[in-house]
Order: sequence, then structure tokens, then C-alpha cells
Amino acid sequence: MKYFGMPMGMWVLFGKSFERNLAIFGIDEDTAKMIRKKAKYRYKEIITGVPEFERADRFKMNLVNCALLCAFVLNMPERPDVGRLTEYYKDSMMTSPMNWFCRMSGRNKFTDKDLASLRATEKLRAADRNPYSWNMEFYPYEDGSGYEARFTKCGICTLMRELGLYDLVPAMCRLDYTMTEASGVSDFVREYTLASGGPYCDCGYKKLKQEERFI
Repeated sequence: MKYFGMPMGMWVLFGKSFERNLAIFGIDEDTAKMIRKKAKYRYKEIITGVPEFERADRFKMNLVNCALLCAFVLNMPERPDVGRLTEYYKDSMMTSPMNWFCRMSGRNKFTDKDLASLRATEKLRAADRNPYSWNMEFYPYEDGSGYEARFTKCGICTLMRELGLYDLVPAMCRLDYTMTEASGVSDFVREYTLASGGPYCDCGYKKLKQEERFI
């Protein structure tokens, strides 16, 4: 995958946030700056080692975000535990622009365009050709209250296993709840994740009632 384009843009958007929030681990500002400098090099290295995603693949950003987190983790003075890494990833990702992005995405949730995109992703099965992507099955709820996206292959699991960080995958999974809450249009429900030994990762989105939105 080429660094120029989305990967470079994500570094520009979030690199300083990931540096600043190293304070969660008790890391001082000077050390944080040094970690960020080393992480940028490692990030480029990870990105260029990943095959390019197909144009129709909607999950490239997910993998890029994973590479960003891994680059910082691999340069921390101590390996973080899942609990604090979950907090670190959430605080680093949920900047003002990201909250805005979630709200704008929420406006299109459950639209015909959104549902058509999910059906197209189900048919694409990109992970059959790129192990750093995802395979997804789409299950609309029979009562019309939303849908479930069920993932049987996960690019984050692939990359973090290769980097020796597989036990830290749940720190990324938890952001699904946070981003859904920020969208203001649905509740996120989940029973299984691949990282915890489940048969798949289920991402369920249940529509909020009109009076519940953005409370």
C-alpha cells in the first residue's frame, strides 16, 4: 500500500493526538515526541508492507488506523495492558473532526444507499484476495429495526497477529461502541468477536427512536 494518500492523511489528522495521549501511560512530553518520531517511520514501514486495497473495498481506513496504533505501541517503553490501551485509542481517535465525521455518517445510516453499500461489500469478499481486509455477511433485522454486519475475516486480526500484538485487538474493537454513540442514530450491540475466540465479529446497529437521538 502506498503511504501517500489516505495513510499520510490519517497521520496528519491523528499523529499529534496519539502523541499527546501517551500521557495516559505516564509518558512525559519529550519522550512522547521521540515515540511519535519513531512511530512515523514504523507506520510507513507497516503501510508499505500491506497490499493495496481494491477500489470498492470500504475497509482500508480500518487497516490504516490499526497500523497507526500498532506503530505507537511498538515504540512505547513498556507494553500496555488492554484496559489502558482501550482508553488511549479512544481518546486519540475521537477528536473533534472524528466526532463530526461520525455525526455526518449517522445521517446516512439505514438509507437505501447505506444498505446497498453493505450488500455490495458482502458480495465483494475482499479478504479472499487480501488477508488484510474483511469478509462480511449482511443480516437485516426482520422487524426493520436495523441490521447486523457479521465479519468472518478481519484485517486487524491479521496485522496485529503478525506484529505480535494479537492480544491487544480488543482495544480497537471497543471503538465500535464509541463511534456508534457519537453518530447519534443507533445503539451498537455485539455478542462475539474473533479476537476473543468467537465464531465471527458481529456488529449490530439498532435504530434509536426519534426522541432518543442526540440526547
